[in-house]
Order: sequence, then C-alpha cells, then structure tokens
Amino acid sequence: MSISRRSRIALTALGICALALVGSIPMTLEDFYVPGTQVGDTNQNMIWSSQSCMNCHGTSNPGDPYATWRGSLMALAGRDPLFYAQMATANQDVEHVGNYCIRCHVPGAIMTGHALVSDGSTLDDYDRDGVSCHFCHSMVDPIFKPGISPPGDKSILAALTDVPTHYGNAAFVLDPSGERRGPRLDHQAMHSMTVSPFHTTGDFCGTCHDVGNLATTRQSNGTFRYNAIDARSPTTDPHQQFPLERTYTEWKLSAFANGGVDMGGRFGGTGPSVVSSCQDCHMPRVAGTACVFGPDRPDVSRHDFSGSSVGVLKMIALQSVGDPDVDPDAIAAAIEKSINMLQRAASVEVDQTGQTVRVRVINESGHKIPTGHIEGRRIWVNVKMFNAQNVVIREYGAYNDVTATLDEHSTEIYEMHVGLSDYASKMTGLPSGPTGHMALADTIEKDNRIPPRGFENAAFEAGGAPVVGHSYADGQYWDDSYFAVVAGAARAEVSVMYQNLPRDYIEHLRDGNHTNTQGMTLWTLWNATDRGAPITMASTKIQLVEALSGDVNGDDHVDGSDLAYLLSGWGTIDSPADLDGNRIVDGPDLAIVIAGWTG
Repeated sequence: MSISRRSRIALTALGICALALVGSIPMTLEDFYVPGTQVGDTNQNMIWSSQSCMNCHGTSNPGDPYATWRGSLMALAGRDPLFYAQMATANQDVEHVGNYCIRCHVPGAIMTGHALVSDGSTLDDYDRDGVSCHFCHSMVDPIFKPGISPPGDKSILAALTDVPTHYGNAAFVLDPSGERRGPRLDHQAMHSMTVSPFHTTGDFCGTCHDVGNLATTRQSNGTFRYNAIDARSPTTDPHQQFPLERTYTEWKLSAFANGGVDMGGRFGGTGPSVVSSCQDCHMPRVAGTACVFGPDRPDVSRHDFSGSSVGVLKMIALQSVGDPDVDPDAIAAAIEKSINMLQRAASVEVDQTGQTVRVRVINESGHKIPTGHIEGRRIWVNVKMFNAQNVVIREYGAYNDVTATLDEHSTEIYEMHVGLSDYASKMTGLPSGPTGHMALADTIEKDNRIPPRGFENAAFEAGGAPVVGHSYADGQYWDDSYFAVVAGAARAEVSVMYQNLPRDYIEHLRDGNHTNTQGMTLWTLWNATDRGAPITMASTKIQLVEALSGDVNGDDHVDGSDLAYLLSGWGTIDSPADLDGNRIVDGPDLAIVIAGWTG
C-alpha cells in the first residue's frame, strides 16, 4: 500500500491505528536519520575488510588484536541470528527501522550503501565483516576538543552535513580517507597513522552503546510521544528519546567514570588496578605485541570485547560451520572469556536471621547488571536447601533444563520490561501494558536491575535509566532478597544466574515473524545448541541453624516485635517476614507467628 507523506502524518496526528490499517507504522528513512557519516561519505575502498589487517596484526601472542577480535561478537555482529530475528519483527512494527539497527550492528553497510535496504536482504560479505578493525580505527571524535583531538579532525567535521553533538545512536564519524587511528604515540606502523586519544575513552564505546528510539521524544512531564512521520527526530540527544539501551549512560554516571574504582585487579590485565573506562574491563592489558613489527609492550589492550552473549556465540559457531571467514577456535576462546566476564561482574553474600536467608547480590561492574539491549536479559537468585541427608527439600528459582523454563514466581529476577502506554495503545492498536514490540514501546514497566557504584536516582532518571518497580538508595550497588528456611533444612547453596536467551523470548521472535525465516532460523539454532542455558555468575554456601518457628527477627522469641514486623510488611513481596516461602507476607505467615507464639 502506498501512502503519501501527508496521509502518513495525518494518520499519526489523528491517532488512527496505523497497525490495523497497513500492518506496520509507515515510517521512512528520514525518520531514522542520525547525524555523522552517511551513505556516500566514504566507501569500502577506503575502509578495508578486517582480513587486510590479519598479516600484520595477527601476532600469535597474548596481545594478538586480530585473533582476539575474530572470535568476539564485534567481529560476528553481521552474522548474529538473534540480531536478524529481532530486526525482522522490528521492521514489521515500524517500516525502515532496520536501517537504524544496521548502522550499529553492520556498519559496513553505510560504506556499501546496503543499509538503505532496511530488511538486510542486500547485505554482502563485506557488510558481514561486522564491527571491523578498520571501521573502529577510522572513527573520529565527533566533539572536537582543542589540544586533544587531532588538528585535522576539525576539517573532517566541518565537511559533514550534520555533526553529532552527543555520543550514542550510532552517530559515528569516519575519516573519509580511511586514515588509521590509534592511541599510541610510539607506533611503528607501515601505513599512515593518526594518534587518537578518543580510542581510549568510554565516549568511543558510547557511540553504539547508548540507544534511543528515534521515533519518540520525551515530553516536559517525562512521558514519551511518537514523532510526526517522515520527519527527522526533533532532538539528537539519546536522553530525550525512549531508552532502548543505556549502558554508556549507566557507566558515565557511575563512580567508575568519575574518578575510577580500585577493583584490585578483578577484571584482569596488567598495570593499575583502578577501573575507569570501558576498555579497562573489556580490553584488559597484557604483555605482547599488537603488530608483527613491534614493539614489545607490557600493556597491549586485548581486543576481546567480552560481554555476556555466550549463547549467541554458540549459535553463530553452529550456523557458520564451513565458513572460511569464521574461526570456530576463536569463538570457543571468546565463549570462555565471556563466561569469565560474567563471573567477574557480580559477587554474592548470604546470612541467616531467624527463619530467613538473606542473599545479597553485589554489582561489581561499571553499569547496571544486566545491561545492554534489554530484551531477554535477566539475572536471578537460585537457592537450594538440603536436609541432613543431602537431599534438596526446597529450591527457589529452579530452572528446568528439560523444558528450558524458570520458576519465576519463587525468586527475585533482575530485568527490564518495556510497555505501551494508553496513548501508544491508541496509536498502534496494540494492548497497553508490557509488550514485546520494543520498536513501539514508550514506557518502562519494570527495571529493578542492580545499579553500579556511584548510583544516584535523580541522575539515572534524567539519563533515561530510572529504577522502576523497585527501590535503591543513592549509592547502593547491591540488592538483598529473602528466602524462608523450610523445616529440616541443614544447609543451602546459593547461586546468581544469568540468561539472555530465555525460551519465551525466542518463541516470541519465532511466532511473531511473518515476513521471513529469521525467527525460525533462530529457534532452530537455539534448540540445536544449549537453548540459552543459564550461566552461574557467583555462588556460595551456608550452614543453616534450626530456628524457632515464627521468629522473624531472630531473637529466639516469638512475640510482639515479630508480629509488628510482619504487619508492617503486610502484602509486600520479598521480605524477611515471608515465613512460608511464597514470596509474599500474608495470612499463612501470620498463622505461623501465632502458632509459634512464646510471648
């Protein structure tokens, strides 16, 4: 169906349900315009494929940039089946949004021009090089800093039609000549090279790791509204757009970005133990060489880019069997590093008071946990209680490996859910409330993810990363959850679990896709690997002591203080006063206190 620009704007202005009429919101490439380098500003003859870097930067030592990059999700972004399934359903909801998605995940398509076909059907081998070596090493800081930025950047920025004023939304700027850039003053490059301090900063990473929905704009009252169709966003500030990802902002507002945090070498690497930039964790330093021509260095930044996408890497490895451009050994190494990264990102403490075990999950990372693209990503607490015969007699947060499902109601799950307001519901014809239609979402229904050190509620809310449906005090970077000790329990094993490919989300992408086979491809790969099996981030054990039934506060009496504590928390979820383990303070808990009353 062809609809004129005037008719499209009228649909939005009148609040007519565009989805009901045409199957998706009829937006255009203009709606997803971002400043910076555009199609035609440079080409693939200037930004070479990563294979061209292999001969000099495949050094076969711990600092080998090519080998470590090759197994990363950066290198494999153009082959990510989860991305293609997500993009397919997003395009069904909003026409041409795929152009925006491609800009981050397959940036080579800006050089080839294939990004202009928003469903990804024209992407070629050059595009599938992912977030390539030369792409990153030709990036220019869009915000010129006198005395810091290379002097020549001023003319590059001046030549742009539209210079980015914020980091985020894939508003990248490339040196149109393909000049390589890096942070070393004493490089021995065989090609022309510009020294770029930008490449050592978190701002560099923020280019693609802060994402707002360009089709929405924040209103003065804090709500979001859809923009007029076939018109550029009235703002280029991601914080003024509905948050799709806020990893960069979460870091920027943390103690890590504001003075650094001494983590005692937790995230590995040689040199100082203070963590301040994204690179300090995701590109740990080792002794080695970055180029076969040297020099030897004590602090080469490994190009691991380890994150949390273990299941995605496994699916890519399976799908790419026989592909000469994909190295299964490099992927296997990247999977191990990603698991290791997850295990460094959190720690856990546990103790017992009366009939309750308190589990404290501590965020050791520089952003919320979990972070990133929020769909499907979750962390939860698993508690197994054993009797004296070493038999499990109660499990909270149980995961069924056979059905690939989680007992969600018995534990605390840290996650973010988006939704549709009544306004968005009227505009789209979809029901209000929590939604899987992320490209149309305009509300945050839940965000209890654990913030990083330095957290402040007001700053995070202003940055589009608020806490919703939970409570964290300023400065809090941990969360406590409570689990009732059942009769006969002698010990407990506590684990913090991570998952980013839960069954219901994969099924949503499969069943919601009616335009191509990407959803079914994802489902098939998911089933053929480990079906997004959860990964243990941290674990500990505790010996349990028999407690007086009904003793909420652990003082070995069941009296008025226990009753008062219970009544003050009546109806709350996840409380020490939950004595029967159903996760809510209610009548059965009161009955336990009354039955155990000692006065």
